Amino acid sequence: MDFAFDARTEELRGKLLAFMDEHVYPAEKIAEEQRAELASPWDTPAIVEELKAEARKQGLWNLFLPDSQYGAGLTNLQYAPLAEITGRSPHLAPTALNCAAPDTGNMEVLTQFGSDAQKKQWLEPLLAGEIRSAFAMTEPEVASSDATNIRTRIDRDGDDYVVNGRKWYISGAMNPDCKILIVMGKTDPDGEDIRRQQSMILVPSDTPGVQIRRAMQVYGYEDHSHGGHAEVVFDDVRVPATNLIGEEGGGFAIAQARLGPGRIHHCMRLIGMAERAIELMCRRAVSRTAFGKPIAQQGVVQNWIADARVTVEQLRLLVLKTAWLMDTVGNRGAHTEIQAIKIATPRAVVDILDKAVQAHGAGGVSQDFPLAELWASARTLKLADGPDEVHQRSLARRELKKYM
Repeated sequence: MDFAFDARTEELRGKLLAFMDEHVYPAEKIAEEQRAELASPWDTPAIVEELKAEARKQGLWNLFLPDSQYGAGLTNLQYAPLAEITGRSPHLAPTALNCAAPDTGNMEVLTQFGSDAQKKQWLEPLLAGEIRSAFAMTEPEVASSDATNIRTRIDRDGDDYVVNGRKWYISGAMNPDCKILIVMGKTDPDGEDIRRQQSMILVPSDTPGVQIRRAMQVYGYEDHSHGGHAEVVFDDVRVPATNLIGEEGGGFAIAQARLGPGRIHHCMRLIGMAERAIELMCRRAVSRTAFGKPIAQQGVVQNWIADARVTVEQLRLLVLKTAWLMDTVGNRGAHTEIQAIKIATPRAVVDILDKAVQAHGAGGVSQDFPLAELWASARTLKLADGPDEVHQRSLARRELKKYM
């Protein structure tokens, strides 16, 4: 394993670091101010469109997509340090580069499993950043950590499918630019193989029967940058049968293919969030005095900083190893490591952010610093794409299997 960055990665890192300094960080406050003046809190601030135009001009666009026909053609190992950099401003930078969830996962699904017509109608405008999308899987009535539990129905009726169900925390669905939802539901609820009961289908957001009921908050935040998280009801929603992605019964497998890259992308960005937290913690520590000396000289604060640095270096190596394995042996071969980083990274970054908040005192929980919102995002990732406990259960079973 050689984790030295190759020439292309170094070139893109240099361009992206400059883009962050010159455009993204200064835009954070501007985006807040512009959002306060918008007619709807879900509208996109003008500065975001300016960032997208500049990123595309600089070739910092669709970096996440390894398929060179549609994306930048980077390997996971090449993309990892770039995603880390965007994680330093997770509510702005990924969107600016057209590398924000849930669009990334949806574009991957359409690239791998979509028909030519589906790619033309939905993938191309997503790749161009002209529209946004949502992924409708999680449901309030069931434990969605087990995807076989979902109750939404996708029933064939002649040349159409009819969708009925209720979803929530559907990221991106509040955004007025969200034009398409990928919906997971059951086409064969009584099938013998519980992993072949589900299918995925494309549902345009303006289809009769699609009801956006409300925005769901995350620790009190609306999460405007991702287009919010919505509760969505599908009431006799009728779409053409050609909107099915892949084949009937293929939904569970598609979901697993989608979530693998998504999990590592989250972990890459989390490391960037941790790096920003360390930077803010150090700046605060040297600028504040308590009990007669800078808090940077207090032993407990020094311990926080040292432990954070050790933790981030460990996590980065594990994430890079996982990216390398995904490139060399595939997602299935990297399953153990994907689960390991999904368990370890959010847990550790939440702790680092918590210490950074503590070092800022009242400022740490205020809107004057990004730490509180970063903490809420990191804490949510202990649930998103599978809660820690599910990954721990699966990982433990794989380890125990060696001794049975």
